Amino acid sequence: MATKPKKSSAGGSLLELVLIVVVALGLALGIQAFLVKPYRIPSESMVPTLEIGDRVLVNRLSHRWSDPERGEIIVFADEAGAQRNAANPIAGGLRSLAAGLGLAPPSEEDFIKRVIGLPGETIEVRDGVVYIDGEEIPEAATTEGGYLSVRDESFFPPTEIGEDEYFVMGDNRPRSSDSRSLLGTIDREQIIGRAFVLVWPLGRVSVLSAPSYQNATGDE
Repeated sequence: MATKPKKSSAGGSLLELVLIVVVALGLALGIQAFLVKPYRIPSESMVPTLEIGDRVLVNRLSHRWSDPERGEIIVFADEAGAQRNAANPIAGGLRSLAAGLGLAPPSEEDFIKRVIGLPGETIEVRDGVVYIDGEEIPEAATTEGGYLSVRDESFFPPTEIGEDEYFVMGDNRPRSSDSRSLLGTIDREQIIGRAFVLVWPLGRVSVLSAPSYQNATGDE
């Protein structure tokens, strides 16, 4: 007779533990689906700003009421990935949560780049220098106190950016596959959110702020 309460108590504790895990997982999925998403850097395209294996947090509400701005670092999905996540948000949330925490490889459908060109603008790259509507924008390499890895010698012909489209580039210009090549311009609906803080490794924790583009194409 004395052992029955113990069995009941053990069963209750197990059920309580399961409920706690389920609730915690639900909260984590809800937070990353609607508020903040963790993201693990999978490549060297954003060096020196972000290294392979760095973890950042992405604000999913950042563009709900405002447009992406030049200089912001954003995470976005390719068109196929965006469609799959929309069709099955729970599965997509689980994959992205596991990848962001480093428990699974980063998704090949998600990318992280910096916004350079905005809707309606004409962008051109000559000798690695970016021109917006014919005006050079003030970017600087790390040797000049900036954020670009180096100033390469790439070219990109004058191209008008479509409505609700954005031209993105990596900070590691020679080693970044971005809007200059396979990715092309990205639609606003592909944007997951703005990366706003580097949280790992601890020695490099920092706020990810956009570089200044004052006096360039009307930006302030």
